[in-house]
Amino acid sequence: MDRKGFIKSAALVAGAAAAFPIFNTSASKLPITSMNAKWLKKGVGYDMIKGELSLVDKFKLIKDLGFDGIEFNSPVNFSIKELLHAKSATGIEIPSLVNKDHWSKPLSDPDASVRQFIIGSVAKSLQEVKELGGDTLLVVPGVVNEKVSYGTAYKNALDSVRKLIPYVEKTGVRIGLENVWNNFILSPIEAKMFIDEIDHPLIGWYFDIGNVLRYGWPEHWIEVLNKKIFKLHAKEFSRVKMNDEGLRNGFNVELLEGDIDWPVVMKTLKEVDYKGGWLTVELGGGDRDYLKKISNQMDTILSY
Repeated sequence: MDRKGFIKSAALVAGAAAAFPIFNTSASKLPITSMNAKWLKKGVGYDMIKGELSLVDKFKLIKDLGFDGIEFNSPVNFSIKELLHAKSATGIEIPSLVNKDHWSKPLSDPDASVRQFIIGSVAKSLQEVKELGGDTLLVVPGVVNEKVSYGTAYKNALDSVRKLIPYVEKTGVRIGLENVWNNFILSPIEAKMFIDEIDHPLIGWYFDIGNVLRYGWPEHWIEVLNKKIFKLHAKEFSRVKMNDEGLRNGFNVELLEGDIDWPVVMKTLKEVDYKGGWLTVELGGGDRDYLKKISNQMDTILSY
């Protein structure tokens, strides 16, 4: 299928989705855009699940604690068969994956061979998402540092993401570009401009709510990116700790106890009619009691 035909097909699918709203079968049979506490499913990063447990037992633990899905780094360290078995045995979903090579070998690298490597790695991750029944792959779009200028990173990142379009069209899996502390794409206006330049329905944003507190407000990003947001990561951040104890110590705060105005964030997500269906927590790991606490905190967030 050529690009115009693909986009036309995607538009038809989107129109059908609008006509027949997605329902949350894990809760109350109400649309996921309703105001009930389960309007989004709760995800957790696999590396957060500590303890000497088998893969299936970790899935069962997460199920018992009230989570709906697990997000893995990709290319995954398990066989697809093992992961599909764990899904089937527990009902826990794998809605998204995170490419694990995009930071050390970024899509924006000045070396064409490095860019070709990460394009191949992302292509493999897209296929894994498809095989696991997910719909989104998180990818960091680029990195700016003392050796790579902003202009070079922007040009190379755009070119690399465009070269990934055949792979997203082949798999039907979306790429969600993430805002992270990479000195690159530092405002919601720029983020929207970047994906608008690519102009493809399967290229959007994987919005990390906590990462923007360093230099902005998450509700502003949500308002601007709007329908371009494919998935959400949740973490907390304290500007007081950042200023008093050092930049990264801003993350050393419990969910609901930092500077994110969660009621405003959730209100804004509902106003833009966020359709991604998931809020996945990305924090340090811990045992059952720790993860239960996180699950309860997420329930409070989702109740706003």
